[in-house]
Amino acid sequence: MRLLRDLSVSAVVAGFVTVLVGFTSSAVIVFQAASTLQASAAELASWMWALGLGMGVTCIGLSLRYRMPVVTAWSTPGAAMLITSAAGVSMPQAIGAFLVCAALIALAGFSGWFERILDRIPAAIASGMLAGVLLRFGLDAFASMQSQFLLGLAMLLAYLLARRAMPRYAVMCALAAGLVVGAMQGLLRFEEVHLALAVPVFTRPEFSVQTLVGVALPLFVVTMASQNVPGVAVIRASGYPLPVSPLIGWTGATMFVLAPFGAFAVNLAAITAAICMGREAHEDPARRYTAAVAAGVFYLLVGAFGATVAAVFAAFPRELVMTIAGLALLGTIGNGLAVALRDETSREPALVTFLVTASGLTLFGIGSAFWGLIAGAAALMLARWPFRDKETV
Repeated sequence: MRLLRDLSVSAVVAGFVTVLVGFTSSAVIVFQAASTLQASAAELASWMWALGLGMGVTCIGLSLRYRMPVVTAWSTPGAAMLITSAAGVSMPQAIGAFLVCAALIALAGFSGWFERILDRIPAAIASGMLAGVLLRFGLDAFASMQSQFLLGLAMLLAYLLARRAMPRYAVMCALAAGLVVGAMQGLLRFEEVHLALAVPVFTRPEFSVQTLVGVALPLFVVTMASQNVPGVAVIRASGYPLPVSPLIGWTGATMFVLAPFGAFAVNLAAITAAICMGREAHEDPARRYTAAVAAGVFYLLVGAFGATVAAVFAAFPRELVMTIAGLALLGTIGNGLAVALRDETSREPALVTFLVTASGLTLFGIGSAFWGLIAGAAALMLARWPFRDKETV
């Protein structure tokens, strides 16, 4: 079987790091969004089941279908938007909004109009946006040393030494060093981990104009602009000729099926996708799809053992997660900057894209990746505008 032949330890580790980073960095926002809708403990577990199942199925299915790494995620900006805009909305009304949003995402994907818009984005601008999105994670890898110097230093040294001796396993060595040092310092908190299966809870949807305008449409806009746009940028900057339309369409269709159980948004991943698409996953780009498949398997485990997996990931110290994420993304950040700044004619617009994206600017509830893209496109348009000199008399 080709999957077993292509699979490697480094790919499995990349898949685990992908889920570790994605879950620990934003799960608390999802929990808060569910709490805003007054979700019970059973409904919260159902949300994790539905999201884990949705991300797992799409990661595995789409990666095997195209033999290229496809990583999906929940919409962190979407969850943040729910915290502020879904107050006073009942759970059935929210589920109805999730269904409408899923239908809109599927339509945007299968119709092809979303891909036609993105085809006009130059590679330099897309790479600048990618590097800007990931910059914070690279900085955090070193900022973590301020609170846990020995942990961060040990992981950095392990990574640098392994890059020379066995580069495929550099991230794995860094993670192992972090676990050893973390255990020695008593930073790992596994005493609160208890095995428990999540049970799906079906909620009958209700529809209203209020939730359509106040929840469904904003969730759609935020998910497409702040998640799917940078997700596509990561795919293209990594050199994978994946068809965007069916990817977007199938994430929307999957979300539509699982929305009654709490899947508020399933979309293309950006930051975590870069982990599976980088050299740390595998030296051969044609075999990196196995990292996305491994991530899908771990996501299925997250869904099946929602509460248990939450406790496992919470057992890791925050500094370990920050450091391993930054180290795993070093190569991708460097490659993104190299592509963005390669062509002198588009260097300044790409730099504008990078800086606006890295700034963390948020306007109208839409994140900096979208505004970086808009700023870079505007700068590129002005740079190529055919100005004419006035004739002198």
